Amino acid sequence: MSTSSRTTGGAGCLLAVLGAATAPLVWAPRARLSIGGGFEGNARDLSVLYVDLPLIALGGALTPLLAWALTRRWSGRPWVAVLVGVAALALGIWGLTEWWTPRHGDPAHGSGI
Repeated sequence: MSTSSRTTGGAGCLLAVLGAATAPLVWAPRARLSIGGGFEGNARDLSVLYVDLPLIALGGALTPLLAWALTRRWSGRPWVAVLVGVAALALGIWGLTEWWTPRHGDPAHGSGI
């Protein structure tokens, strides 16, 4: 394996680590109410920890890595692949914040007044 192959492979791994760290950091403030439960813990939903968190971290790691790998294969230019990987991560995080919203409010008492 040549030095440039190791360097570009390292860039893909770095993108995956960056995505796996960034996605949960963006997700955590939105999930805080579901974890804490709001007033007296009535809206607590801990499934966000054992279902949503692993999926968010996996998606954060795989999205830029897959975009990087496909671009690297098609273009052959490592810097273009890194830019596409970073753009895919940014778009994935934007999509996460637009689409995923935890349940708010107390399901036992309806929507309130």
